[in-house]
Amino acid sequence: MTALDGVQDGSSAINSDGSHSSGNARIYRLIGWIVLAIMAAFLINNYLTYWQNLPGISPIFGGKANGSMPILWSWLQLAIYAALALWSISYVLRSNTTLREDSARISQINAYLIRAAFFAVLIVGLVDAAISFLRVEGLLAGVVGDQLAEDLGKSRFRGAYVHMPLIAASVVIAAFTRTLGFTWLALLVVGAELMIVIGRFVFSYEQAFLADLVRFWYAALFLFASAYTLLEEGHVRVDVFYAGMAAKTKGYVNAVGSVVLGMSLCTVILVIGMGGKQNIINSPILSYEVTQAGFGLYVKYLMAGFLGVFAVTMMVQFVSYFLDAVADIRGEPGGRDHDSHSVQ
Repeated sequence: MTALDGVQDGSSAINSDGSHSSGNARIYRLIGWIVLAIMAAFLINNYLTYWQNLPGISPIFGGKANGSMPILWSWLQLAIYAALALWSISYVLRSNTTLREDSARISQINAYLIRAAFFAVLIVGLVDAAISFLRVEGLLAGVVGDQLAEDLGKSRFRGAYVHMPLIAASVVIAAFTRTLGFTWLALLVVGAELMIVIGRFVFSYEQAFLADLVRFWYAALFLFASAYTLLEEGHVRVDVFYAGMAAKTKGYVNAVGSVVLGMSLCTVILVIGMGGKQNIINSPILSYEVTQAGFGLYVKYLMAGFLGVFAVTMMVQFVSYFLDAVADIRGEPGGRDHDSHSVQ
């Protein structure tokens, strides 16, 4: 009997030789937490390199530095990877949680990230739509003054001084609520589309910011809900084969799929999208890119960032799913019924 096949009582399983396999469980916990630590370090360094103009870690390995700061900063940025990896190792070695407990904890962290993202798109969408409406109707200067009205017509000003504070407030709000808001955001998408229809066919009134608002909210709903859908077993799989598998076999399928298909995909998105200043995610965000519609929403750059949010939340959820799948293989109690989407 292998370490993965052991039935766990509490935090340790019994091998065929009578020894405990809690140490083997720690290996898988280490893998999961180190993956998350490396991803967090990558995101921190992406911000430091392209927003604060630090050189990045490329010069250490013979690559081109960003900006002109000394290479000492590159070593400090590299130290972020080491520090977070060491923290994850320390956490795993100090704690005695089970694989399922770690999986649940990681899912809770992910739920918070998604809540913050949902509140951000909700609040930013409403505020930006209000600003755009006042601008297109020529009312903004009378509300905020000529100078501020002119500044709000610049994407860099509106992004830095309106959107970013609202996003920060959303992060705080998410800490005090437990609802993810999927249903409400879906309702708001329908409501915004209804406003377009009524405005166009009843009042002969149509503005670009209304269509932008629908796209902004719908893209968020589709991409941010993916991790929650994974948690609830809602993604499409080949059920004609999977449904008839034993729980242990399903565990192998889920564990391998999480690593080979899930984590690898998220890694590719993050590396290709955020690997350089001109990459597909970094470039629009750094320039506060907007659509060509003069009075539309100034949120196109945030929609590019949705891909990053998707990759991060899916990576976190795949790590959680991987740990839960390994627990299924080991026969630990408390597993999910993958057919009924409930916890045993």
